[in-house]
Amino acid sequence: MTTNVTPESPQTAGTPRRKILVTAALPYANGHIHLGHLVEYIQTDIWVRFQKLRGHDCIYLCADDTHGTAIMIRARQEGRSEEALIADMQQAHVADFAGFDVEFDNYGSTHSDENRALCAEIWSKLRAAGLVSEKEVSQLYDVEAGTFLADRFVKGTCPICKAPDQYGDNCDKCGAAYSATELIEPRSTLTGAVPEIRSANHLFVQIEQLHEFLTEWTQSGEHLQREVANYLAGHFLGDPLRDWDVSRPAAYFGFEIPDSPGNYWFVWFDAPIGYMASTAQWCKKHGQKFDDWYRNPNVEIHHFIGKDITYFHTLFWPAMLKTAGFTLPAKIHVHGFLTVDGEKMSKTKGTFVRASTYLNHLDPVYLRYYYASKLGPGLDDLDLNRDEFVSKVNSDLVGKVVNLASRTAKFVAESGLSKKYPDDGGLFADAAAQGDAIAAAYEACDYNRAMRLVMALADRANQHVETLAPWKLKNDPDRAAELQDGCTVALNLFRQIVIYLAPVLPSLQRQAAELLGGGVGHWDDARQPQLGVPIHPFKHMIKRVEAKQLEAMVAESKQEFAVSEQQSAESSAAPPEEADSPAPLEAEPLVTDLITIDDFVKVDLRVARILSAEEVPKAKKLLKLTLSLGGDERRTVFAGIKNAYEPDKLVGRLVVVVANLAPRQMTFGTSEGMVIASGPGGPDVFLLSPDSGAQPGQRVH
Repeated sequence: MTTNVTPESPQTAGTPRRKILVTAALPYANGHIHLGHLVEYIQTDIWVRFQKLRGHDCIYLCADDTHGTAIMIRARQEGRSEEALIADMQQAHVADFAGFDVEFDNYGSTHSDENRALCAEIWSKLRAAGLVSEKEVSQLYDVEAGTFLADRFVKGTCPICKAPDQYGDNCDKCGAAYSATELIEPRSTLTGAVPEIRSANHLFVQIEQLHEFLTEWTQSGEHLQREVANYLAGHFLGDPLRDWDVSRPAAYFGFEIPDSPGNYWFVWFDAPIGYMASTAQWCKKHGQKFDDWYRNPNVEIHHFIGKDITYFHTLFWPAMLKTAGFTLPAKIHVHGFLTVDGEKMSKTKGTFVRASTYLNHLDPVYLRYYYASKLGPGLDDLDLNRDEFVSKVNSDLVGKVVNLASRTAKFVAESGLSKKYPDDGGLFADAAAQGDAIAAAYEACDYNRAMRLVMALADRANQHVETLAPWKLKNDPDRAAELQDGCTVALNLFRQIVIYLAPVLPSLQRQAAELLGGGVGHWDDARQPQLGVPIHPFKHMIKRVEAKQLEAMVAESKQEFAVSEQQSAESSAAPPEEADSPAPLEAEPLVTDLITIDDFVKVDLRVARILSAEEVPKAKKLLKLTLSLGGDERRTVFAGIKNAYEPDKLVGRLVVVVANLAPRQMTFGTSEGMVIASGPGGPDVFLLSPDSGAQPGQRVH
């Protein structure tokens, strides 16, 4: 009796072949790849491999982000050219990615002829559209280094709370945002010199002119996760969008602006264009037309990014593409950061681990699977818990998946697989039917769900092996057919599981193909059993991971940090390769609102009653509200609703407040939360009212 198996997968049979272009954020050429970076590149690689496994026309593009002050300063201090520095770093990056089976169709550089040409093309379109303006900007200037200082190259005392040793954009102690020129006793982190204020003309892109388009595009529900769309609506799109500073004066390593000699495109202008430049390079290699990918409404463009660069990719980048007439992204997938054992990665604790250091001690298969098992479709941070890492890898990969093959393959090494599929009680058919749900989870970037579904299949397959007990049947000649049939079932279930895991574990896919003689190259291969073929000798696939391997990795990371600290001390003030924060090295402090996107994902909404409301002297929009959140809890909140509400008419009203925000020091006092309102602004602002019967302090869902 044979099991009924559907010959075609319903999710691919008759479905048009999609044309998909996928990018991951460009790693900065001032530092090595670390485990935090790999969250994104592995996440993206899994999604791309899934699409290719389904038979779609999908390419994965990336490049090194190479321009900016940090590169220029480091090259000077190392006594070599910027070109030599970025070439060495690109070689290291490519090796690190290859070590983790991250496979790009093209890996380029923003310092390329293709990128220069595309920057010029987009710039000319921005000029022609009347979006470029020029104005004088005052910045701190390091006379000794001969350069204007990005905020991360300035430290001083916070002008608000007076905390020392704070960077030039915001204070880690009180959370205040400010300009670097407001720092008390600022100093350059490059030379230790006291910087002076100098002015220079900068070029700006006025994206406010595209406000209506950006609102429509970001709020359509098609291109962004709900949390991201809500964040943009609540914190940027409700007010005029500020002009984007896209130039830097000499000295600066980058592309000089053709129609503005002495000025260079800021790194955040040419970096996303690097996606397109890498595509252009790929097209040249493969005889394809660039416009078939970037001026084609039938192409899906997917960007995978970290939440720290959301603002650039969801407002500036669509504005640039729209103006220049290029295809807009179909989807921007935003993910969270990596923590280790519940804490921020730390160099001193050895948990800030380079990719190359990991590879000295551990199989990359472990990390790819662990990340997949933790990644969902939202913006939540991913925690690498070392104890869980060991137990999950050993239990799932070794104990459930590989053991299916290791415990059965040797018993059919001579006979091969049965020529007719045996009765397995519906195991194979059920697993084939699960392909739809697993595929949907991959498509939605819900890898956690995909892994849970696959491991449930592995559990059922292992129950089959336990019941079969081939180690008992091997010595009974009368039960040879039963042994062959039972192992045929087990190895076909193993093959299905490997296919479903192939986007995550391509190395296991290759090993299984060698064992089974092929048949694991396409998603639909999981729909039909493999029969009547010889089984090759079983070779070891995945070893158990030991806690001592992680301990050795952490110890090496600590040693690397100690050596780099010593070298930095001996070479005055070389800019660090990586900061403990995963934020981009050259990013401006654009997101300076009260709530960050990280907070927004974990927002705590409460009902509050307005006890008092009063105008704020010299403030055009603000009212000072005293709120009750139930019991004795009181909050003071400054709200920009003055033009919409009279203070005395607000007293006693119930509102909704974001209750888990850090207090923010403002000119008029400290704001301890944010009331929720909507509307275009001015007199058209509408406070959110709780349902009838709500009480102060009650949570809002």
